[in-house]
Amino acid sequence: MSATAIRAATISPITDPVGDTSGGREIGFIKEDHPNASAILFDNLDRNPDAIAATGPAGTLTYTQLCASASRWGNAFVAAGLKRGDRIPFFLDDTPVFVAAFFGAVRAGFVPVLLNTLTTPDLLNFFLSDTDARIALCEADLVDKFSDEALAGIALDYIVIANGEGATPDERFVHASEFVSGQSDTLAVADTGPDDMCFWMYSSGSTGRPKGIVHLQHDMAYTVQSYARHFLDVTPGDICFSVPKLFFAYGFGNGITFPFAAGATSLLMPGRPEPDRILATIEDYRPTIFFGLPTLYTALCRADDVDHRDLGSIRLSVSAAETLSEDIFNAWKGLTGLDVMEGLGSTEVLHIYLSNLPEKKRIGSAGKRVPGYEILLKDKDDREVAPGEEGVMWVRGHSTAPCYWNRPDKTAETMRGDWLYTGDRFIEKDGFYFFQGRADDLIKVSGQWVWPLEVERCLAEHPHIHECAVLAHQMDDRRMTLKAFVRLRDGFTPDAATTKLLQDHVKQRLLPYKYPRIVTYLPELPKTGTGKLDRQALARL
Repeated sequence: MSATAIRAATISPITDPVGDTSGGREIGFIKEDHPNASAILFDNLDRNPDAIAATGPAGTLTYTQLCASASRWGNAFVAAGLKRGDRIPFFLDDTPVFVAAFFGAVRAGFVPVLLNTLTTPDLLNFFLSDTDARIALCEADLVDKFSDEALAGIALDYIVIANGEGATPDERFVHASEFVSGQSDTLAVADTGPDDMCFWMYSSGSTGRPKGIVHLQHDMAYTVQSYARHFLDVTPGDICFSVPKLFFAYGFGNGITFPFAAGATSLLMPGRPEPDRILATIEDYRPTIFFGLPTLYTALCRADDVDHRDLGSIRLSVSAAETLSEDIFNAWKGLTGLDVMEGLGSTEVLHIYLSNLPEKKRIGSAGKRVPGYEILLKDKDDREVAPGEEGVMWVRGHSTAPCYWNRPDKTAETMRGDWLYTGDRFIEKDGFYFFQGRADDLIKVSGQWVWPLEVERCLAEHPHIHECAVLAHQMDDRRMTLKAFVRLRDGFTPDAATTKLLQDHVKQRLLPYKYPRIVTYLPELPKTGTGKLDRQALARL
């Protein structure tokens, strides 16, 4: 598949019915007005060039400085001999280098590929091969990930090391300071079109190899028009702090697209998202919009000294990906005086397409339809279900990826004409959508269907539990059961008596057959780079 072959599917106009509860503003989006996504950053040179674009532990840059850095990166990629549409894997943490290199590559007509920095060497080898990359960017602290295993059979010209100096493993490795040295601070924009490739992200790869999700030049602007302007109302005075990393679609919108589209500031925090570091960063840099995940809000609310932290700068708190418990919702409101605005999105759609509003919400729901997206719930025969009935969600909008790279089989399964088949089961009540699990998530225990997430939510309400996850587990005789992974709160003992107490809690709250037969206690549940529960890692335990 060639770069020029990637074009968005022809999508019918997206309807926004009268009476939409998001505020009634129109999308007003004309795709042809966005031929190159670098305008999201570079347009700020005409608005307020001296405003702070990015800040945080890794440094502070104005818009003038960030655009100059982006131009040097773009010119360096050109000087290295890359051709239009060439992919550039990013193995970078959240610093201004990530932002500058991204926009420089896009402006010059190249395609950044945003990789999870927790990627293993064997999977990194797959990514480097799948992208057919000639140049890759790597965080200095992660150079050892580019091992012999990761580079086997890979013909990279350069591996550019960012945010660090020192000895390099071999002649292919070059420091960023050397790579961009002598390059111009200005960069002409490539003559891309709105339907040309802009950047890739990869699916989590829960089944088989991850899939390269292709996004187009106009997709970022569309998420601004649809979600950000209706739900965030970012102004130039805002400071946006996304704990989820930039290489995730959710973090990418929060930390790059939305602040720069408004001329605001992005607060970038590299390193592990540990509660103490997050709270200290909030106090030091005073963000006004805070983006997290349910597991993160849980950890913050239960941090030892959170009651003594100054969180008063935050005006808006956002959560996505998983359902936030009412207990944590109320705990965060007690700490900040703010409701958490929950939503749901996907990498394929690039950002959030269902969302609550602080003044219009249902705790436990993913929210209402975001303007610019259409939602259908269908049964297994692809027939639209009646109101109040459960169905699998289909989504349509102009930010949806047109394909998975070189995966026509998976593309056909998910990108069905104009629509994206999510595989998520929902019930809609009064316009609010309530997640019911994956289409293939139900398992039979003792001959009866059980939904693991229902059991997980029940367990999480027990006062002994700090956090938990419930997964399907196949026993030696191939029967299915439920296995709970539990981190207890301080002061409670992981013994047989506690296990019985937790199992009885589920039996009493739900039906008796739904209790987890196996309970495994862990000092810490594994997390992804954003602090989200790593269910794939748990499944391997």
